[in-house]
Amino acid sequence: MQIFKTRLYKTQLLTILKHISEDKISASENFHNDLNEQIDNLIHSPLKCRQSFYSNDENVRDMIFKKYTIQFKIYQHKISILKIFNKNKPS
Repeated sequence: MQIFKTRLYKTQLLTILKHISEDKISASENFHNDLNEQIDNLIHSPLKCRQSFYSNDENVRDMIFKKYTIQFKIYQHKISILKIFNKNKPS
């Protein structure tokens, strides 16, 4: 199984990382590294994450990571990372 990241996800992540780095660059780097590790672990058990509150598709899941929601979709041979957001903060 492979993991693909959408353009929307990448754009949203860059905005989040930029915001975090305004306080501390190392915190931004740690956030990014830890997030990538969690995403890579999805290959082993993608169904451990809850079905998305934002979609009726049972293959769309929400992974919670440090108050952020990472929405992804499970396909037969891949996982597509759709977006990342914090519902408590404006986008």
